Formats: sequence, structure tokens, C-alpha cells
Amino acid sequence: MIGEIGGEAEEQAAEWLSRNNPRNLPIVSFIGGQTAPPGRRMGHAGAIISGGKGDAKTKIATLEANGITVVNNPYKMGEAMVKLMGERASGHQ
Repeated sequence: MIGEIGGEAEEQAAEWLSRNNPRNLPIVSFIGGQTAPPGRRMGHAGAIISGGKGDAKTKIATLEANGITVVNNPYKMGEAMVKLMGERASGHQ
């Protein structure tokens, strides 16, 4: 799952996945805009942090709290998924 700063969709998705992933399939996420200063628009109007919601730190914490592996760069998503799938295959979930 690739997300970005602004809004609450990633947090909502994490909570939904936590309740609706009975096979415990591995999920990897990346949140773009982690280095953006507060109040800075990132590409479009929906990617602004406002009202204390939508910042990268909160999104990452929510994703991890719901069992989702978060990487700090999108090119690491494949590596993380291979690792998680290997752990799953060997029974080390």
C-alpha cells in the first residue's frame, strides 16, 4: 500500500485490514511526504497536513500497530515483501 501525508485513508485502511485479513496475509506500506514541513502542500490539495491529522508519523504508527510493515523508501517494498513471505513460508509469522 502506497500512501502520502494528508487525510486519514491509510489509517482507515490499516484498521480495516486488521479486522478483515483472516489469513494474516503480509502487507507492506510506504508513506510519501515524510520530510515535508507541516502545512506544506505536496503536489495536490489533498496532501496537506491539517488539524493534527494526516502526518507521516501518525500514519506509520497506525499502520505498524495494525501489523503492517512500513518501509522508508518505495524501492524497499519488494525486499520487505520477500522477507515477509519467506517468514510466512517457514512458519515464523
